[in-house]
Amino acid sequence: MNEHGVLTLSPQRTTTGELLSAAATRRGMRVEVLPSHGGTGTLGPLPAGNVHYYGGPRFAAGVVDDLGVALLEPADGWLAALPHAYTLRRVAEATLGEARRLTRPAFVKPPSDKSFPPAVHADGGRLPCDGPGLSADTPVLISDVVTWEAEFRLFVLDGEVRTGSQYATFGRLDAVPLDGHRHRGAVLDFAAGLLGTCGDTLPSAVVVEVGLVTACEPGGADGWAVVEANMAWFSNCYAADPDRALDVVLRSAGPRARLAGRDRPFCRARDENPARLGAGRCP
Repeated sequence: MNEHGVLTLSPQRTTTGELLSAAATRRGMRVEVLPSHGGTGTLGPLPAGNVHYYGGPRFAAGVVDDLGVALLEPADGWLAALPHAYTLRRVAEATLGEARRLTRPAFVKPPSDKSFPPAVHADGGRLPCDGPGLSADTPVLISDVVTWEAEFRLFVLDGEVRTGSQYATFGRLDAVPLDGHRHRGAVLDFAAGLLGTCGDTLPSAVVVEVGLVTACEPGGADGWAVVEANMAWFSNCYAADPDRALDVVLRSAGPRARLAGRDRPFCRARDENPARLGAGRCP
């Protein structure tokens, strides 16, 4: 039995999964890829109260009980509830049915899952039709259209940025480490203000994405703003330091028995429909 714990991975192979696996191995953890049929029966004994997870939410739905893991995620409406000073655009929490009635261009995305690709739509009629996980009451976020000069993913633990990476410029993939980046100081200053003011509205381990807005709708403002917040246990680390990112991932999907009271409101409910798991309270 490994006293350093076990990092379990969903069967889908990813670059981030490999980087986190290497980081976990360096610190003496056991790494296991979960069987594609779900469950943990073929892995042998797992240390009670010392198992962690990295991978997708749909696969997680079938294994978290066996693993004894609590999955932390931001509330669906977190971005919409932020003060305008941190978003620099209108963001509304709505349903897919309401979004389909839009008559103006808007950026529409699922709050946390990947039930359809986030995108700018000329109007609501361009949104996906009903399908698996896409009923009219599916939660969405509707945002004003803005242009992001640069976007950064920050791995946050206990209100502190542990590591980060630029991941896009003007909407195109462009992964660059945060350390040494010309915007590093501005990114960290903005993140410190955000986390100092709103950190208690997020789980203790989370990914926060921020960016530099350079063009908004008429009447908007340019500057630093929040892009979104996501589950660390399902986030690409891009060019971030995988050893530091692992610290955040382990807390974000770690032993349910060790779940801190302040994180209970952010624990993904265990009995949700796997097609659309939402934030809930752990029993």
